[in-house]
Amino acid sequence: MAPSAASTSNDLQEIRSRILALRAEVLRHQQAYHMLDAPVISDAQYDALVRELEGLESCYPELAPGPSPVDQVGFAPKREFSEVRHRVPMLSLNNAFSDEDIQQFAIRLAQNLGLKAEALRFSAELKFDGIAVSLRYEAGRLIEAATRGDGSVGEDITPNIRVIQDVPKVLAGQNIPQVLEVRGEVLMRREDFDALNARQAARGEKVFVNPRNAAAGSLRQLDPKITAERPLSFYAYGTGEVRWAAGKERQLATHSEWLDALAGWGLPVATDRAAALPCEGLLKFYSEILSRRSSLPFEIDGVVYKLESLALQSKAGYVSRAPRFAVAHKFPAEEASTRLLGIDVQVGRTGALTPVARLEPVFVGGVTVTNATLHNADEIIRKGIMIGDTVWVRRAGDVIPEVLGPIAALRPADARPFVMPTSCPACGTPAVREAEEAVSRCPAGLTCGAQRKQAFLHFAQRRAMDIEGLGEKIVDQLVEKNLVSSIADLYGLTIDRLAALDRVAEKSASNLIAQIDASRSASLARLLFGLGIRHVGERTARDLALHFKSLQAIRDASPEDLLQSPDVGPVVAASIREFFGNPEQSAIVDRLLAVIRLERLDDRPAVAPAISTAAAQPFAGMTVVLTGTLDSMARDEAANWITALGGKTSGSVSAKTGLVIAGAAAGSKLARAQELGVRVIDEAAFLELIQPFRQQGAT
Repeated sequence: MAPSAASTSNDLQEIRSRILALRAEVLRHQQAYHMLDAPVISDAQYDALVRELEGLESCYPELAPGPSPVDQVGFAPKREFSEVRHRVPMLSLNNAFSDEDIQQFAIRLAQNLGLKAEALRFSAELKFDGIAVSLRYEAGRLIEAATRGDGSVGEDITPNIRVIQDVPKVLAGQNIPQVLEVRGEVLMRREDFDALNARQAARGEKVFVNPRNAAAGSLRQLDPKITAERPLSFYAYGTGEVRWAAGKERQLATHSEWLDALAGWGLPVATDRAAALPCEGLLKFYSEILSRRSSLPFEIDGVVYKLESLALQSKAGYVSRAPRFAVAHKFPAEEASTRLLGIDVQVGRTGALTPVARLEPVFVGGVTVTNATLHNADEIIRKGIMIGDTVWVRRAGDVIPEVLGPIAALRPADARPFVMPTSCPACGTPAVREAEEAVSRCPAGLTCGAQRKQAFLHFAQRRAMDIEGLGEKIVDQLVEKNLVSSIADLYGLTIDRLAALDRVAEKSASNLIAQIDASRSASLARLLFGLGIRHVGERTARDLALHFKSLQAIRDASPEDLLQSPDVGPVVAASIREFFGNPEQSAIVDRLLAVIRLERLDDRPAVAPAISTAAAQPFAGMTVVLTGTLDSMARDEAANWITALGGKTSGSVSAKTGLVIAGAAAGSKLARAQELGVRVIDEAAFLELIQPFRQQGAT
């Protein structure tokens, strides 16, 4: 049945109202992002508003005539800055969010050019999450710099750009254009952002939510001295106006050739890019960069594809605010805004009381997030977070979601501060906070049910006793039903007792008992780590095992003896003495030793003594960093080989690093090694180094 005229009129009126409301909302967020450098929603949330508005305006163009904010590039310059008119407009890019979007982009482009999609070739590069700028060089000298502004007119930021070390004031090399406008991005590297926020916090000054906001706020300072104090970086990705001196024209036919030329003149250009890719290669590039996103030294929010051929770019042309020949393939959002409904306090294995944000569900980083860490009470105060705030939440890869900070402009009148409890929420024991620590703790130890549960989970984890199947739900029941009171009780469990638990079938119970039995044969290093001694991590446990050779020697060691072990300082030594000096803990260790066979010191592979001398070991005395993904073995196994052959592994690259082993998708650690001139080998070279020892160890 066709709708009545009245209902149709009502429907159209609702659609018109929605278009107008969306226009106002999009305009408000454009102003917050481009003018105030203080967005109140994430890029993904903004993109969703724009897509809805574009869809309605496309279907109902007659309902809301006049200019739309979706056709606008950036925003008008701030009045505090002088204006710079761009000789070539600084346009934006259309966005794509799916594989299908990219396929449709290629098909439309090919149709416009009268070609087949498979004949097109593209460049692919990173989409930086920073501030777009234009640098103007004349006769090779930097004379002017401007922000994008509204695409036609930007803000004059020349004094601020001049204090960024990455930006050359004079270009190097030969055959430089007489006039060269370089388009690029100013950003802040992750480590520089963290260091800046640490300094800001120490001074009691504003901390920034993310590197993009920090970069924007730093670049658009009226005083260049403030900009000079901020660690900004720059990457070039294209050109605006270009004029060659008469008779010195250089024929550059592709976008990638231009990027190579810019790099040759001394301008920073990202090395993560690809040239002359067919359509099917674009999605592969996207996946490869997405897998490395969290390891890059700076933040990106997608990748950009551009037609390689400059002649075809010119033929394809532009729409109102974007080129037809390029598109930004956006990544899933890592940040989003949502309401902080409350703050709960969790009790960790060592008794640490950790505040955890209870959030209005929000989709971020590919999952729906309802909880996020707040670290400690001091951090909540430092960030100025109150219950009821709208907050920024971040989830990158497998990283635990974190609350970055509040959006002060959206704070409700009934927002209230968080007060850290003075007693353990699990057992009621009064909490304590030592003077040098940022966290409060429950001192009840294993008499606290929450700590007891965490002790079991730590003991069973893969890097400790490796009891697969002993997860949180089973541990909760074991503790709550009083079937276990210490980790030693695990070895007295039976199939019948486990099968009596909720949702534990007899086969699952049998498999878990088999895993527990398998853990009876262990290394001293694994057991030491599994005991959960405060400050004793996996590496320290291994060093203690190799230094003292037996658990009894460690139990008997004085603080002075313990200090002789590698990487053991006074705090760790005191913690070890306190643990083994506790009669209850010592009794648990005795019970464990009655059921566990310590058959080796650690889990390093066996190496034949004849070739295991320091002179023969390829990593002797060397600090080695593993980065990227290894195809032939797990990272743990590779680390064990390094230590077995005289080396020491580290998680970060420094001037003291002797070697970096770079697997697939190696990121910022590889870049740092290359910057410092540290020797780098690939997985094949690593396998070649250890192969003789693997063969000897097998005989």
